Amino acid sequence: MSRVGKAPISIPDGVTVTAESAADAAGSPVGAVVTVSGPQGELTRELAAGITVHVYDGVAALDRADDSRSQRSLHGLSRALVANMVEGVSAGFSKELQIVGVGYRAAARGPSALELSLGFSHTVPVTAPEGISFEVPSQTSIIVKGIDKQLVGQVAANIRKLRKPEPYKGKGIRYVNERVLRKAGKAAK
Repeated sequence: MSRVGKAPISIPDGVTVTAESAADAAGSPVGAVVTVSGPQGELTRELAAGITVHVYDGVAALDRADDSRSQRSLHGLSRALVANMVEGVSAGFSKELQIVGVGYRAAARGPSALELSLGFSHTVPVTAPEGISFEVPSQTSIIVKGIDKQLVGQVAANIRKLRKPEPYKGKGIRYVNERVLRKAGKAAK
């Protein structure tokens, strides 16, 4: 058994998990379709073929069809995905970014849009996909929030990619508590 896969997922109050087995157009079975709904919203995901979900007494457990190598790894992955869905609809996820550099700043243009000044000759607009919201507590910090862990991480990575931290002065957009390796500049004679 996969150590991660065999661990049960406790379902908090106010969260419902439903699992349905599915079949493709040809009628062959594919993975279960799991729907998790809670106070923050609703998420749906299709799991890999051979993975089944059992929900009972406030606990969700995942089983696999056989002990092949691919099924073992997908068992743990599927369990982690469902656990992230449960946590997302109950509490949500957030990533905090920090902007470092003279003149670099962020301004909120509503809950789903940002305008970034990053040293270019123009400002950079950023719009959030559905299910993501932005907060700008100060001009140098951005908080990306949402219920889908993968989507929150991807949006934060896309914002960071606009101006990665450079190694000489450390200017750019970085995650909070990210360690940026610094290089020494040219030595003076």
